[in-house]
Amino acid sequence: MSGSRAAIRYAKAVLNLATDQNSADAINSDMKLITNTLAESEDLNQMLQSPVVRSSDKKAVLTSVFKNINDSTVKLIDTLISNKRLAILGDVATSYTHLYDEMKGTQVATVTTAIPLTADLKTKVLAKVKELTGKEAEVNNVVDESILGGFILRVGDMQYNASVADKLNKLKREFTLN
Repeated sequence: MSGSRAAIRYAKAVLNLATDQNSADAINSDMKLITNTLAESEDLNQMLQSPVVRSSDKKAVLTSVFKNINDSTVKLIDTLISNKRLAILGDVATSYTHLYDEMKGTQVATVTTAIPLTADLKTKVLAKVKELTGKEAEVNNVVDESILGGFILRVGDMQYNASVADKLNKLKREFTLN
């Protein structure tokens, strides 16, 4: 819990600095890159979490992995190293992206479908999200064949489940109760 609070504080500080320097967009791109890279690389994640690996080695790895990042992002990594908080780099990056999206008035809508979304369906989902929330959204499509058909839409704290699997489970519960 304290790690996530600290991550939010670091993310707010970086966002404030980036806004003052008119580099919030570039740093948001860096933070998305860091988040995606850490999500894809279990080895990199474990290296950051390891108390055995020296901070200088961690920095060397991070600078070789993230070669073209903004100076402010490099300074964030240096600050996290000096404060012995490098393990929360991924949380800071995720928090920054959320805060940036809030500041811009956009949000991420996660749509889980059995097959990939077509461009037409993506447009309809974006329109529906804007109608429901009043904000612009970015669509993240997750393909999960176990839902059989339909979709599951998550926007912030809201979730709408219109999957075939969910409807079948509801029918199953009705029949077992009666």
